[in-house]
Amino acid sequence: MGKRLLVQRRGRGVSQWRAPGWKKIAPARYPQDLIEIINNGKTITALVKNLIPESGRSVPLAEIAYENNVFYIPSVEGLSKGQTIVIGWEAPTSVGNIVPLGSIKEGTIISNVERRPGDGGAIARSPGTYAVLLSQTEKGSIIQFPSGKTIELNKNCLATIGVIAGGGKTEKPKLKAGINYKIMKANKKKWPRVRGKAMYAASHPHGGGSHPTGGRPVKKTAPPGQKVGFYGSKRTGRRKG
Repeated sequence: MGKRLLVQRRGRGVSQWRAPGWKKIAPARYPQDLIEIINNGKTITALVKNLIPESGRSVPLAEIAYENNVFYIPSVEGLSKGQTIVIGWEAPTSVGNIVPLGSIKEGTIISNVERRPGDGGAIARSPGTYAVLLSQTEKGSIIQFPSGKTIELNKNCLATIGVIAGGGKTEKPKLKAGINYKIMKANKKKWPRVRGKAMYAASHPHGGGSHPTGGRPVKKTAPPGQKVGFYGSKRTGRRKG
């Protein structure tokens, strides 16, 4: 008799596998009321109250206060506690300022860019990443992703001037397995993970045999416990010719 697979145990949704949301400070996004203020043509000043590390995130969060409100966004390099930033259409292109794409100069390095006006920020949010505003057109603003891909976005989308902080943190050597275990545990990720073909037959559909072999395709009509690896694939193996 076999045992439940890892994918089956994760699918139950019990506390063992849930991401520890209670360790999170707050959603890292632009707030809706701030977006409404900017859409009305206002330009306001805000204060960086603190830079706070968050569990499971490689980027420190900047706590920004404005008009008796507080919100959190991924910090950029050069931002410091107690610094004053400007938010709005008339804001200068200085590090940390939050500006709509339509008023940013060409060639400016930006981060935490909204894909659609009001979504709170979706592009270039990882440590050390940034996007570049290439040009302004009649329809919108053309930016270049960290991957090199270009896209045209609405001029009302917000962006932060500067490069996301924390660059190079993930390149630091782990030195021992316990460090990587704690990093994974912060987001409730299972580590280390054993390959299915390295198990014995009772533990995994890929297991068993006198030597490790690749997993076989599984039918789409198979029960959930057997749906691991390739299932319902049109073809497998090396393509010939």
